Amino acid sequence: MVLLRWLNTDSMNTARAAHTTSVLLNGEVLVTGGLNYTSPLNSAELYDTSTGIWATTDSMNDARAEHTTSILTNRNVLVTGGYGIVTLKNSKLY
Repeated sequence: MVLLRWLNTDSMNTARAAHTTSVLLNGEVLVTGGLNYTSPLNSAELYDTSTGIWATTDSMNDARAEHTTSILTNRNVLVTGGYGIVTLKNSKLY
């Protein structure tokens, strides 16, 4: 089904800006990190496109915003860089 208009759906569990969004190979949408006002977040959420519901998932070790995410061929998601308390050089896999 193709939607040609905006529809309401479930809200994320945490308000966030400067986060990343990745569409996983199973169709779910992964949202990681970002800012809640001025505080960097380490939380992550999954959106189930079949139910329209957000669920919290494992948090990252480091809070980060303005980072990048890449979906790898092995289905993992690579999260790199960004900043938390300081600029981050580490990477995490989901």
